Amino acid sequence: MSADARANLDVVLHAIRRAEKAAQREAGSVTLIAVSKTFDAPDIQPVLDAGHRVFGENRVQEAQAKWPGLREVYPGVELHLIGPLQSNKAADAVALFDVIHTIDRPKIAKAIAKEIEAQGRAPRLFVQVNTGEEEQKAGVAPGEVDAFVKACRDDYGLEIEGLMCIPPFDEPTAPHFALLQKFARRNGLAGLSMGMSADFAEAIPFGATHVRVGSAIFGSRSRA
Repeated sequence: MSADARANLDVVLHAIRRAEKAAQREAGSVTLIAVSKTFDAPDIQPVLDAGHRVFGENRVQEAQAKWPGLREVYPGVELHLIGPLQSNKAADAVALFDVIHTIDRPKIAKAIAKEIEAQGRAPRLFVQVNTGEEEQKAGVAPGEVDAFVKACRDDYGLEIEGLMCIPPFDEPTAPHFALLQKFARRNGLAGLSMGMSADFAEAIPFGATHVRVGSAIFGSRSRA
C-alpha cells in the first residue's frame, strides 16, 4: 500500500492538472488534500517524501497521535480537519489544525471563536453544507447557509474562507457542486472544498479550490 502511494499521488496530481486545463482554470489553482485518516506514519511517509505537504484527517485524537512527530521530520505540513468536530475538541482542533472544514452549527462556531481568542491562533475556516439534506450527515441545511455564514461573521467574529460539502453517495454529484458554488458566490466566499477520490475531477469545473482524496492515493482503508 505505502509503496504505491507515491505513484498514486502523481496520478492524482496529473488528473487535477488535466481537469484544471479542461476547465480553463489556472494551473495549481486546486489544492490536493491527501486524506490520511486511518493510515499510520509509515503509510504517509512516501507521500511526504514526494514533497506533498497538505493532508486531511477526520478525527482530532487520531491526528494528535501521529502528526506532531511527523511534523518534526517534515516541516511545512498544512493539516486540514475534514471530519465532524465536537465542541469539547475545539481547543485541540484550533491548536493542531491549520484549516477546519466542518463548522456546521452555532455551538461549534462559538467554541472555535473562544479558542481562537484564547490561543491567538486562527485556523482558516469552512462551513460544511449538507447539500443532500441527509439526516445522518453533518452540515448546515441549504436553506440556512446564508444566515449561518452571516452569524459566524457578525455574532462570532469568524472569518469564513469557504464552504464544504459531501454529496450523497448515490446521487450525481454535479448538482451538489453547482449548489455549493452558488452559495459561495452569494456569500462572497472564495473557497470550495468539494470532490473526493471518485469525483474530484468533476468538482473542478464547478470551482473547487480544495479536493479531498484518500483512497485514490493511499488505497483502501483497513479500518473506518
